[in-house]
Amino acid sequence: MKLPLRKTSFLSVCLFVILAATFMAAQKPLTRGDGDVVPNGKHGDSGQVAAPVRGPVGQSVVTGNGINYHGGPVMKGNPVNAYIIWYGNWNSTGSNTAATRSLIEHFLGTIGGSALEKVNTTYGDNSGNVSGNVRFAGSILNTSTSNLSDSGVQNVVATALNNGQLPRDSNGVYFVLTSSGISETSGFCTQYCGWHTHATLGGVDIKYSFVGNPDRCQSACEIQSTGPNSPATGVGGADGMSNVISHQLEEAISDPDLNAWFDTNGEENADKCNFNFGATSTCNANGLCSAAGTSARARYNQTFGNNDWMLQQNWRNSGGGACAQHL
Repeated sequence: MKLPLRKTSFLSVCLFVILAATFMAAQKPLTRGDGDVVPNGKHGDSGQVAAPVRGPVGQSVVTGNGINYHGGPVMKGNPVNAYIIWYGNWNSTGSNTAATRSLIEHFLGTIGGSALEKVNTTYGDNSGNVSGNVRFAGSILNTSTSNLSDSGVQNVVATALNNGQLPRDSNGVYFVLTSSGISETSGFCTQYCGWHTHATLGGVDIKYSFVGNPDRCQSACEIQSTGPNSPATGVGGADGMSNVISHQLEEAISDPDLNAWFDTNGEENADKCNFNFGATSTCNANGLCSAAGTSARARYNQTFGNNDWMLQQNWRNSGGGACAQHL
C-alpha cells in the first residue's frame, strides 16, 4: 500500500474534452467520513479524513471557494525557484532535442508573474500568500536511459543534490523531465502524465515532480499533437510538456507537503481544472506561433515570454471559486 506521501496529478488520458471528462470522473477518489479526503499517491484516498482547519488568518485568502485549507504551508518564495533534471536522451530527434530543452527552460523562466501564475496568489497559509513569481534556477543532464520507478525518481533528485549538481533548496521545485523513450513504471501514460510530491533529503524538505515527454503517448497526455511551438507537424511534445509542468507547478506551490489546499475529493487546485483550457485562439500568420503550429492551426490560450502557450486553467480560490486563466 502506498503511503500518502505523494500527490499525483492526473492529466487525464484523452484528446477530446468530452472523453476527458468521462475519464476524469472515473479517476476521482472516494469520499469517506465528513471531512476532506486526504490525497494519496495516485488520485485515490488514503482512508484518512483530514481534520477541519480554519483558513489563513489576516491574509486575502479565505475558504468557501470549493477548495479547503488543511493547515499546511504554501510556498511563499518571491520567486519560487524551478530546477530541471533532464533525464534520458535529450540529444535525439522529434521532441527529444536541445530545442525542447531550451523552450521548456524559457517557459519556466517566463511563467512567473503571468496571468495564469497569478491565479495561485489566491492561496496562502497562516503567514502569507503565494507570490505568483517563479524563477528558472538551473538544469542538469542525466543521460541514463534506465526506466524509472517512483523511488527511482526520488533517487535521481537525491543524487543531483548529493553530488552538488543542484543546490539543496527548500524554496525550489525540482522537475525530473524524461525523454519519450523512458517509462515511469507506476503508470506514466496509462494512469497519469505527471505528479509531484516532497521528501526530506539531506535534512531539507525537497519538493519534486515527475513529468514525462508526452510524445510517448500523444492521445493520452497532449490536447493537440501539433502545438503553438511545435518544430514540425505532429511533434507536440514540448507544448504538451509545458501544460503538464504548469499543472504540477501550481500544485507544488499551493500544496507542497500535501497538507495545505485540496477539496473534499482530494483534488488540488490544478486537478479541479484538469484539461480545462477555457477560451482559446487559433494560430495565424500574424501571431507568435511556429510555422508548424500556424499551418496546423494549433490552439493557444496564454501569451508570455514572446511565445503562445496552450495551458490548462487553474482553480481560482476567490469569488466562489472557478477554473480561470487569470484573476
